[in-house]
Amino acid sequence: MKTRLFPASLLALLVLLAIGGLARVWSQSTNPSLQSASMKPTSSAPPVAPIRPVTDDYYGTKITDNYRYMENLKDPEVQAWMKAQDDYTRATLASISGREKLLARVRLFDQTVPATTAARLPGDVYLIRKRLATGNVYKLYVRHGLDGDDRLLVDPETVKLVTAANQGKGTNAILGSTPSSDARYVAVAIAPGGSENDTEIHVFETASGRETGDVVLRAEGGATGWLRSDHAFLYMRLQTLPPGAPVTEIEQKVRTYLHVLGTDATKDPAVFGYGVVPTISVDPAYFAAAETSPNSDYALGMINSGVSPNSAFYIESVSDIGKTNTAWRKIADFSDDVADVEMHGDDLYILSYKNALRYKVMRTSARHPDLATAETVIPESQAVVTSISTAQDALYVQLLDGGIGRVLRVPYGPKPQVQEVALPFRGSVDGLQTDPRLPGGLLYMESWTRAYQIYAYDPQSNAVTNTKIQPTGPYDHPGNIESVEVKARSYDGAMVPLSIIYPKSAKLDGSNPTWLDGYGSYGITSNAYFDPKLLAWYEQGGIYAECHVRGGGEYGEGWHLAGKGATKPNTWRDFIACAQYLIDHKYTSPARLAGSGTSAGGILIGRAITSRPDLFAAAIDWVGASDMLRIETTANGVPNIPEFGSVRTKAGFDALYAMSAYAHIKDHTPYPAVLFMTGANDPRIDPWQMDKMAARMQAATSSGRPVLLRVNYAGGHQIIGGTEEETQRVYADQMSFLLWQFAAPGFQQQKP
Repeated sequence: MKTRLFPASLLALLVLLAIGGLARVWSQSTNPSLQSASMKPTSSAPPVAPIRPVTDDYYGTKITDNYRYMENLKDPEVQAWMKAQDDYTRATLASISGREKLLARVRLFDQTVPATTAARLPGDVYLIRKRLATGNVYKLYVRHGLDGDDRLLVDPETVKLVTAANQGKGTNAILGSTPSSDARYVAVAIAPGGSENDTEIHVFETASGRETGDVVLRAEGGATGWLRSDHAFLYMRLQTLPPGAPVTEIEQKVRTYLHVLGTDATKDPAVFGYGVVPTISVDPAYFAAAETSPNSDYALGMINSGVSPNSAFYIESVSDIGKTNTAWRKIADFSDDVADVEMHGDDLYILSYKNALRYKVMRTSARHPDLATAETVIPESQAVVTSISTAQDALYVQLLDGGIGRVLRVPYGPKPQVQEVALPFRGSVDGLQTDPRLPGGLLYMESWTRAYQIYAYDPQSNAVTNTKIQPTGPYDHPGNIESVEVKARSYDGAMVPLSIIYPKSAKLDGSNPTWLDGYGSYGITSNAYFDPKLLAWYEQGGIYAECHVRGGGEYGEGWHLAGKGATKPNTWRDFIACAQYLIDHKYTSPARLAGSGTSAGGILIGRAITSRPDLFAAAIDWVGASDMLRIETTANGVPNIPEFGSVRTKAGFDALYAMSAYAHIKDHTPYPAVLFMTGANDPRIDPWQMDKMAARMQAATSSGRPVLLRVNYAGGHQIIGGTEEETQRVYADQMSFLLWQFAAPGFQQQKP
């Protein structure tokens, strides 16, 4: 449910591109006049979708798909059905008696202070991404000195996109911003209406705010680094496909290109990736990214599936970038289990899980990299090393230790004396922003009951101080809620971490409205976070809980591997165990328990309610991966094969079938109430995933509980590209829907 986007490293950028990563772009019109008479919504039921069965035979197992036709999102009939479903859903949610008051409370809690992220640059300059307290989108600002005024640099809503089709997709969102080393220019990645595959990179002069006229189309993420001249930058770009090319080709052969300011971006040369360097073989389904670092003589190249921590790394001189016959030298192959590489002078710092599933940090030479003789700087321990970053004075290492964030300072040189940074409170370290030209760094910290702040660490004084870049609001540290960390025993004896946040007034009598969330893919950790919008939930006596299921990274790569591919059933079985814990310990009861999952978390919630429908009164499935047997037919499905598997093998089919919620819906089954949500411009999970789930669940359930489909026609994946106003409505809709299904007083449907 977190919405902040922090400055990304090369590895984090690829993970960001893949999070939940399963889809492509659709933004067709949805003219109500296209609705057939049979599909017009009624006041008593959502429109019924026609059944047109298609049967596939997978290695002797026959699977019937009643709604295969919905995968053609351009079909006017499908468009009309979606529009009618959305109309019915919004009318239904609007009829819940307490929704408007709840929305007002969500807005109140959410609109108290601006939300900001920041990057510190030399010269006491800060690049700040900020959404004003009453604003709808994040904008980019420049600040000179911590006490200086913020000057607006880029308002994405006023940027004129070059591609005509991008101009009507919805609200523009800033996906990333990369300043040149002298901060004269900033390359800003802008996604129209959340359609990330249509991202345009625009370049702005920092001093004036004017655009240079340089625009890169079809960018995959933002710029990954500037060259020493500060007149050229690197970026990844999707290939141009011929008419009629299969959709699965969209994310194939993603290369890194070099753009020189003032030149035609369509003629930019590829400098790294598929077919670029004769001596490096690149799988066409893999991303190939290259980055530079200020003050470094080297460029770093990385090849990654986009869904795995395991990458192949290469290095070459920055001065050779863009020249013919460049000689990239290998640092690590996939067999080396390397997750990240950071550069400092002629040293390379390596983050690896080779024989260390909770990760270790090693050091080797940039001139002659050799992992076999690399010095171990931070050995594997009980704490998981989650990231490394270089500053002027030292290497900084982030740890996750029993759900609590820690930071280590590792001075450069052989046999360093490792020092732990004393943090202001126990909580999550969401990000650590360093610059190799500056000592120390910025720390982003928060907890389940404390709003995030941006702190600065000064190695000279060994002090961590609040920068006040993120203002303090009246609801930032509420005294009426608290949290507890427990462990639930899963079906096989595994102890699964469970975070529970609840009002102090809550009684353990099984009556509390409870919202249990989970994710569990790609080795991503679900760190503690504070969302002021959830205060409206606690105000209703609600409990919020996060189940840290296998498939995530809470215990390192071993925890990830235990919920990946063939082991994926552990993910939803862990979630079921967490639900049972909440019931057994009287936090709630099945009549007042809801589960939720987002994106790849759709596997978790979809299989939880199809396995144990009796355990939940309601569920929320937000842009969820659901029909896993058909994921591979989507543009972003192919890059996800390393995480989930492929139907092209019997073992892959078995794994995907097990995790496919759509294939496990059974007729005449009393399912919980379900709210499905999708974005029309979603480039990660095709909207038809939620369409098919909603249609199938509506036809199959015998509980009489509602199954609703909510469509955001101006947004993409989750809330990317959406406005804060829309996000507030989403939260109010979710909470109202759950309280309605829990039969909470004041949240009943008002009949017309």
